[in-house]
Amino acid sequence: MAGQGLSTDEVQGIREALAAGRKPRVVFTEAAGQMAGQLGQVVELTDPAASEEFVVVRFGRDELPFSPADVAIAPKGAGRRPAAEAKPEPEQAPAAPPEPAFVLDTPRVPAPRREEPKTEQPPAEPKPAKRAVKAAKPKTSPGLTVTLAYAEGEWTVAAQQGTKALARPYVVKPAEALRMVALVDVPGVQEAVEQILAAERAEAEQQAEKLRAELAEIEARLAELREAR
Repeated sequence: MAGQGLSTDEVQGIREALAAGRKPRVVFTEAAGQMAGQLGQVVELTDPAASEEFVVVRFGRDELPFSPADVAIAPKGAGRRPAAEAKPEPEQAPAAPPEPAFVLDTPRVPAPRREEPKTEQPPAEPKPAKRAVKAAKPKTSPGLTVTLAYAEGEWTVAAQQGTKALARPYVVKPAEALRMVALVDVPGVQEAVEQILAAERAEAEQQAEKLRAELAEIEARLAELREAR
């Protein structure tokens, strides 16, 4: 029984075999539960990004998806049944001839006819029990992740479903970021955001004061230049 699942190279080999019209044989591993040790045929490889169970295996009349860890390449010659060996039949002893009997005034009875030993047919091979079918796992949608981040003075929001990016990080206003955080009732999160906004507000006020002072100096210089005309 195989102990490991399919490697990346083996999955690629199966994909090429399916493209050539073949259906590779596989054996179920311990990860497949009660199916372990049984054989099947790969009939399709679906999109690995949509589900980790993208190896569709046929066994009997069923076709169910499995993950690469559930199956392994079947060894050569697996599944073939050795020819049943004929069992020697026990020799049947010939029937003993009847002993002579002395009778008076009775017709002569012929000797019993010797019967040839019958050749018994070998017992029919019992049919294998029905293989248990693994219940198909319902496919679930990938999880959705929305991320609010702060870096280098900017607030950004991004969204991702599974491995697929739904929205690349885009800039939002601090007020919008504060409203988003207010929806998350987690102690300490809103306080941290308010501290960041307070620090940004203080820095912006300092820059505004500096610019106002520079503007006042420029206006005074301009007034002097006008008076010199």
